[in-house]
Amino acid sequence: MTAETTNIFGIRAIIEAIESGSTINKIYLQKGLRGNLYYELDKIIKSKKIATSTVPVEKLDRLSKNNNHQGAVAQISPIDFYDLEELLESILEKKKTPLFLLLDQISDVRNFGAIIRTAECTGVNGIIIQKNGSAPVNAETIKTSAGAAFKIPICKVDHIKDALYILQASEIKTVAATEKTDNSIYNINFNLPIAIIMGSEYRGVNPSILKMVDYKAKLPLLGDIASLNVSVACGAFLYEAVRQRLSV
Repeated sequence: MTAETTNIFGIRAIIEAIESGSTINKIYLQKGLRGNLYYELDKIIKSKKIATSTVPVEKLDRLSKNNNHQGAVAQISPIDFYDLEELLESILEKKKTPLFLLLDQISDVRNFGAIIRTAECTGVNGIIIQKNGSAPVNAETIKTSAGAAFKIPICKVDHIKDALYILQASEIKTVAATEKTDNSIYNINFNLPIAIIMGSEYRGVNPSILKMVDYKAKLPLLGDIASLNVSVACGAFLYEAVRQRLSV
């Protein structure tokens, strides 16, 4: 498998790719599209909950290398995504204390790639992302991850809340990285089956998610800067889990 993200263009070609089971990162659409074929595509997009973006025709020309795109270009993911419930069942059969990572709408592909790389190095059993609002797994993500995206299972869910319900039903504790707490990361017991939730670059973990988690924890910040880059903070959380697990 290569690290290249494939762009396909033309409404009929995109419909056929979706129906054949290809994993679509995102579909770019020209504003004002009409016609029966477009309405068929729109229906499939909504039923499959595929991320879309309305863009100027110039971007579609660029993505399709000036081919006849008919107002639609789709990016096919270079990896296949896992079903969360199937992955969870498989992992729980093998490991007593699995470690999962949930990313609540991390949007920068370089942050995403760096997090994937660190997650693979720290033995994370699966990464969970949301279908909409998350950075795609594209060529830049793969490159930044140093190929780790091919080695660690990545799951897509309709909403991070869906994943939390499933994980908590399987008695996996959830801990959110957030500055909105007085609890230090060093008070968390990472020797339990656990899932770490990291928030987006600009908003952090969604407040509705914070209400659902078992624990909230923050890293001590001793300088004047009020926050860390999310990939750096994620690395600190994951290596605290490694430190505790190696100490047992």
